[in-house]
Amino acid sequence: MDLALRFSPLVPEDEAAVEKLDERAFGPGRFARTAYRLREDVAPDYALSFVARVGTLLVGANRMTPILVGSTPALLLGPLTVEPAFRSQGVGEALMKLSLDAARASGQGLVLLVGDEEYYARVGFARAPLGKITMPGPVDPKRLLYFELREGALAATSGRMRRL
Repeated sequence: MDLALRFSPLVPEDEAAVEKLDERAFGPGRFARTAYRLREDVAPDYALSFVARVGTLLVGANRMTPILVGSTPALLLGPLTVEPAFRSQGVGEALMKLSLDAARASGQGLVLLVGDEEYYARVGFARAPLGKITMPGPVDPKRLLYFELREGALAATSGRMRRL
């Protein structure tokens, strides 16, 4: 049996397994979070979203969802989920790097997320300037992070995040 970690693009058939992974990791309260509400009823960009497997077991997933900030297209990263037994082994970082590289190659400019700055800074995310980008619900502004895929993308973007 092959126990090597494999990464592949997310496909619609993965959604049920990813949802179960998210449920185990974040619980039912995840649906009340502002970032989840932005993604509600919006399909992720499958070309920019990835999963990690060991054999047939899905052990990690990362979605990239198209959004608008004001009238500017951007991407919302997340949820980034890793099975607890596989955490602290670089799975999350690898999933993010795959998504960021794919988004850059596809011509995207800016990726946003709500998360722990210390963790996400390892791949280059930084705290968004206070008030430049807002979300349609309560979010600790210190947890709103951005990653520029194209230089100047943040400077050219401001306003409220909304569904595409």
